Amino acid sequence: MIDQRLLRTDLDGVKASLGRRGTPGLLDEVDQAHRLDAELLDITTRRDTIRARVNEISKEVGQLRRAGDVSGAEALQAESRALGDDERQLAARHDELSAQLRQLLLGIPNLPHPDAPDGVDDSDNPVVTGPVGPLDPDAPQHGVAHWETGAQLGVLDNERAVKISGAMFTMQRGAGATLVRALCQYGLDLNADTHEEIRPPSLVTSATLTATGQLPKFADDAYAIERDDLWCIPTAEVPLTSIYADETLDDTRLPIRMMAYSASYRREAGSAGRDTRGMLRAHEFDKVEILALATPEQAPALLDDMVARAERAIAGLGLTYRIIEICTGDMGQSHHRSFDIEVYAPGVESWLEVSSISWFGDYQARRANIRFRRHDASGKALKGTEFVHTLNGSALAVPRVWAAIIETHRNDDGSVTIPEVLRPYMRGIERIEPPVADRAD
Repeated sequence: MIDQRLLRTDLDGVKASLGRRGTPGLLDEVDQAHRLDAELLDITTRRDTIRARVNEISKEVGQLRRAGDVSGAEALQAESRALGDDERQLAARHDELSAQLRQLLLGIPNLPHPDAPDGVDDSDNPVVTGPVGPLDPDAPQHGVAHWETGAQLGVLDNERAVKISGAMFTMQRGAGATLVRALCQYGLDLNADTHEEIRPPSLVTSATLTATGQLPKFADDAYAIERDDLWCIPTAEVPLTSIYADETLDDTRLPIRMMAYSASYRREAGSAGRDTRGMLRAHEFDKVEILALATPEQAPALLDDMVARAERAIAGLGLTYRIIEICTGDMGQSHHRSFDIEVYAPGVESWLEVSSISWFGDYQARRANIRFRRHDASGKALKGTEFVHTLNGSALAVPRVWAAIIETHRNDDGSVTIPEVLRPYMRGIERIEPPVADRAD
């Protein structure tokens, strides 16, 4: 959530920042939140006044009773009871308005970073790096979609996946399945120098999904197990962020860097045709996530580092890629600043997003209540706490990278050359060859 205090101290600044998102009705929500916050402040002032008067009455009643003025004491006690009724009504109203304000704040997006580019939609996202890579779009082997090559090689069997689970599920076989695992291990190994590996749960509570911003706004995009108040994670970002929920960390521990390989589950719909074929869009897929908890001062350098790590992973696979910065009109709800890495898949003639690296400021930490305490130069703890900043990125998301490898590294004979960096994880496989019966004499 955004800092509620900003509604009181810098309402115009909040509206100017959120106005850059171009979201219809958003500024009206901000005004409504400001009105609710102002009413809550007024109620708090009135309750404080009532409590002060009740305390005064208590002292006066004692004095009157000692003086023998019973009727005067009883009159004051009647006033105290009436004030108590008023306070209880105000308390109930305060709870009601607080719930309304929290629900409203949960839906208000993060403030974009001042350096985030302005824009209306993804067409306004500027390319900041690239294209980089070996792509020869005229090479004849590059005109084949990965689902065709995958079927010919016997490594992609989506027809049977659909039979098992329904539309937009995929299944890899043989060397194709080994390639999935190799990509995940590659993504983990690249980041093991600075990131602690975590194996988090794949099912999380509503509170955990709310902390990262998926709830309540994107409930329809998630798989819910309503009987148990559990949700399938859309990414390992969700459980990793909440590991330290409701905790206060020492600044000396920051940054905390973590990584996790997990399955990811999303109900998102795809467009008919090529978008839903092959590996381009699926309800379940594997992904390696990297995440950091940091001080505000540490966050910018960590963002640069995460982008560099994701870029290094893609470059090592011999894929053509570019890096774009997400403009304000295309930015996710929780994002403060964000970059995407896209690879070019020559078989489908498309740029595919394979990694998103984002800095959330303290937006997620407020929702999860993750704080830190600063220390002075002598190591003495300072008064007060602050919310940490969170960052996360896709170190490697399998489906589209898998697809780009199959299309980019396809050879004239229909085989696929395994990128050299993946070969240590491939059980000796250097090329995925067509089945013997399908090979040309």
